[in-house]
Amino acid sequence: MATFNLRRFSKPEMLRRIDRKHLIAFLEPHAAYFSARGVELPPVQQEDGLDYNALSHILLTPDGSTPDDLAEALFYVNEVSTPEGFDSIQDEIAGTDIDVEIGENAAPADLAIQVWMADREIIEKVHAEQFFMNVRSFEYFKTKKNPLPDFVLPSEETLAALEADLDEWFSKKRRGKYSKVFVYPKEGHTWFLVRHGKPYAREAVIEAGESTSQYFRPEKFDVLAYNPVIGEIRMNAETKGEKELYRKKFGLHLFGNEEFFSERSRFDLEPLRQIGEEALLCDDVEGIEYVRLKEVQFFWGGAHKDIEIRRSEDMFASLRDRDKTLPAGGKIVKASFQIKFDGSKTPRSVILSSGNRAQFKRDGDAEVIERWLGLRGFIVGAGGVSDE
Repeated sequence: MATFNLRRFSKPEMLRRIDRKHLIAFLEPHAAYFSARGVELPPVQQEDGLDYNALSHILLTPDGSTPDDLAEALFYVNEVSTPEGFDSIQDEIAGTDIDVEIGENAAPADLAIQVWMADREIIEKVHAEQFFMNVRSFEYFKTKKNPLPDFVLPSEETLAALEADLDEWFSKKRRGKYSKVFVYPKEGHTWFLVRHGKPYAREAVIEAGESTSQYFRPEKFDVLAYNPVIGEIRMNAETKGEKELYRKKFGLHLFGNEEFFSERSRFDLEPLRQIGEEALLCDDVEGIEYVRLKEVQFFWGGAHKDIEIRRSEDMFASLRDRDKTLPAGGKIVKASFQIKFDGSKTPRSVILSSGNRAQFKRDGDAEVIERWLGLRGFIVGAGGVSDE
């Protein structure tokens, strides 16, 4: 699990914002633990007797006796008790019995606690979705199947079978065997988040004034997205083995074939040389205000495998001012773009390699950027100047 840092439980007044009866019901399964640490939980129906100051201190000073399931529950509730989490939870429970049972005056942490007690998987899913906004470096794989088979969202049985295969691999690689796959259909793509463990870690800690060790298995989220229009899956994972695992097992369980995603998708940076500044046009892509080229890497090869890097605040503007063009020789192996999105105060960088790797600042940028890359010919087989 990620670092146990209960920012929103740091002050007694934060605890007081949670409906008292729900807070006690949430903590009551661990009454013996709180009693051992000097806090007696009063009955839910009793209107006073809860020592918020002492309770806050206990929650902020977990020790070796802290129950694992309490620490896990506190972690997840804390992580989603934000304005964004508040709205996401409400979207997940809309139209359900849980939504009907929760009062309209529920605060973010209050809502998170009630939903956790009713169905913890909802909170886990909302927490997992927050990882979409992290920096991502994607690798792309596609199928050779033509025509493309229809894609349907995986059933619970399909996900369970997929998770079983993932568990077998993770267990053999000493990462634990409890993976979980979350599915998020959005904006024409289907996103998958794979939660799994990493190898065990050791952390030196102080307990009762003595130095000791705490062992734990860190939590990791990997991100995949399937594009049903072109039969392509992109993924962010840490190791080569994990990427190969996902390539095969998602192909097997989504389409019945481990080699369904058998081809590496390829980016082609030659449009920068072929059509120059026109390769940055974006008027036909909704959501992008402008694109600038910031850096280009050329591979010259030779006995010493020479690489030349050229940087500029606006490379094509600089070339224009000096009446120059990009060099005719050398393979363009990497390019860095600055893209200004509508509604964004500052532009964000996108790094593209002439292979199957792309890096975005936000996962949510991917669909818009890929649409632009395809129209300008940077994606082989997607149209534009790179199609033969």
